[in-house]
Amino acid sequence: MKKILLSLLCLLGVAFAGSAQKFALVDMEYILKNVPSYEMANEQLNQLSQRWQKEVEALSKEADTMYKQYLADKVFLTEEQVKKRESEIVAKEQEATELRYKYFGPEGELYKKRQTLMKPIQDDVYNAVKKLSEERGYQAIFDRASSANIIYASPRIDVSNEVLAKLGYSN
Repeated sequence: MKKILLSLLCLLGVAFAGSAQKFALVDMEYILKNVPSYEMANEQLNQLSQRWQKEVEALSKEADTMYKQYLADKVFLTEEQVKKRESEIVAKEQEATELRYKYFGPEGELYKKRQTLMKPIQDDVYNAVKKLSEERGYQAIFDRASSANIIYASPRIDVSNEVLAKLGYSN
């Protein structure tokens, strides 16, 4: 009898503890699309990326042109001229590779610029989500945009519009 009573009390305790937890969902893609500064920063990054890509492609094209010219002239060149041209082509290709790495590498200019432009916006969104969670007593707020594990969630627990309101953007 004691075991049954103890089991029932434990089960009741778990049921109450489980129902006391509150959670919500946000859709970060939706939120960020509705933040004008994010869209402007994204556009600025795209333009910068395209400009840098053109620079890299121009160097690569120059190296390719040098190589084609080298192949056309190779029969007329001395061994010393062949080595010189080959080293110039390799140097040009290396320059293009280094420029690509400088702009698009893991710690490249694009990464740094993205951090400079996006981090403040992401911090504002994070702070708005945190403030909302503290005000409403949520233990967890999940991002439905980045979670492939959420198959279905009731729209009632999506607080994306409230986060936008905290940021000063009404939708």
